[in-house]
Amino acid sequence: MLKGLSITPPTIGRISIGRVVEKNGKRLPEKSDEFQLTTQVQQRGEWLLHPYDEALRKASGGKLRAIPVRFLFNDPDLNLRAEYSCFDRETGRPVCVGNGETCRRAGENGIEELSCPSPDGCGFAQGGACKPYGRLNVLIGDEDEMGSFIFRTTSYNSIRTLTARLRYFRAVSGNLLACLPLELKLRGKSTAQSYRSAIYYVDLVVRADMTMEAALIQAREHDAQRRAVGFDQAALDEAAWQGFSNGAFEESVEDGSAVVDEFYPADSQDGGSGGVDCDETAAAANPTSPAISRLKNRLDQRAAVLGGQAT
Repeated sequence: MLKGLSITPPTIGRISIGRVVEKNGKRLPEKSDEFQLTTQVQQRGEWLLHPYDEALRKASGGKLRAIPVRFLFNDPDLNLRAEYSCFDRETGRPVCVGNGETCRRAGENGIEELSCPSPDGCGFAQGGACKPYGRLNVLIGDEDEMGSFIFRTTSYNSIRTLTARLRYFRAVSGNLLACLPLELKLRGKSTAQSYRSAIYYVDLVVRADMTMEAALIQAREHDAQRRAVGFDQAALDEAAWQGFSNGAFEESVEDGSAVVDEFYPADSQDGGSGGVDCDETAAAANPTSPAISRLKNRLDQRAAVLGGQAT
């Protein structure tokens, strides 16, 4: 195994809830209110749709807001890797990755281990270049039991919700997370920070046609069938851990360029939207957003009224 190269789960497709579009000569993130399954091939700047996208869309009768999935690993941290990440926008290379306590940073002297105070308290992260970044690998369909689809996100809501759900499902199933029949579900909500406009994030639930009890029974049966034919889930998880730890950074230069294009656009240096799936935190950080402009106008109008009453 090549040292310094992070060995990640084989990926056969992508899951997104937005896309990158070209406007006025710039490539900018555009949000969506549904999932999209694509291949890893681009044509004319657009990701080609995966055949699963059409099949699932037909089954759902319209917009794709739920995707049936299983997981490769029982360990939640193998299925979802979430870190504070900073990329070089010119090269697409990761330059700093941390967990809020320690970080690995690329510098003139190679990779250094440093303390990580999180983006809010880190001088290196100022300007919106560093943000939470998660990668979730899931299995869709039965065509390739080791080939996964990857969902990348910089949404606090998605990362926080998926992290909790994965741990809960592992606990209630008795460490049978990889055998549970689950689905990714797109949810919407409005908050004060989003100025009551809808934001979307990804959740993980038991499949719509099943109860929790039925899902647990199926997980135990599936685990027994695997054990009967010699499937070693613990060894698979251990091999995955060794692969991830083989490199300092998970993202390659090839993947990094696409990640920067989609989730770390240039305008996020000034607190801009910064991603196709960004949540209400982005709106709060952008002082030029339409929502904040509307709020400022209302406050100015209110101040004028109060000023008139005072005189």
